[in-house]
Amino acid sequence: MVQILEQPAQRKRPNLLLHCGANHVKRRAVELVQTPPATSTWTPIPHVQLIKQVEKALSTNRFTVGTFAHSLSHDGNRYFGLMEISNGENPEDYCWVLGLRNSHDKSFPAGVVAGASVFVCDNLSFSGEVKLARKHTRFINRDLPALVHTGITELISKWHDQQTRFDAYKDKRVKDDVAHDLVIRAVDVGVCSNRLIPSVLHQWREPGHREFQQRSLWSLFNAFTAALKDGSLGELPKRTEALHTLLDRHVGLN
Repeated sequence: MVQILEQPAQRKRPNLLLHCGANHVKRRAVELVQTPPATSTWTPIPHVQLIKQVEKALSTNRFTVGTFAHSLSHDGNRYFGLMEISNGENPEDYCWVLGLRNSHDKSFPAGVVAGASVFVCDNLSFSGEVKLARKHTRFINRDLPALVHTGITELISKWHDQQTRFDAYKDKRVKDDVAHDLVIRAVDVGVCSNRLIPSVLHQWREPGHREFQQRSLWSLFNAFTAALKDGSLGELPKRTEALHTLLDRHVGLN
């Protein structure tokens, strides 16, 4: 059984489904979703089966699960979950998260993506370095346990790289003209639409949290992720992966 992590009193408990229009549900509701019958070419799996496979792989690698949030849409046919992860070495200002998704309407494969949640504002971002997906084809029940286990094992080393990334963002000073250029470049690479430009610039110019008042790439990063709260939770991994690619390139991490 996966250990449930007690949240430290000295910092805010992340609300992993605070934004992005997701419909928060209890785990019991996820368990009660009926799985459609398989066909000769398509084998859907219960949403909860993916959750349990991930929990088992985390437990094997001695990770613990803190906050766990679930959402359902399209009459229960689409599931998206977020779990906060700790292995005792988390930095003070963000935690690791896993995004899980599964569908019963052939809209996307069963998948897992790695990311982070910033404590002070509950902003989420996902890294494209580690993600796994398995189509709902004939042998998914055979292949999924090994695929999830391999993916979680890979996260152990990749998540430590996240600290290097965020440290580089914090050390990189950014002037207004550079920030404005990066906002336009972000639109070009699909991080956000033109509609969100005013929101990003407002968060940059007038940060809602004192932690982001320094003129650094870390502050700009959080301006983006705050603005992306208004978008789709399902689109968030793709958008923040593009954001990481853009900002990593700016600090020379690529």
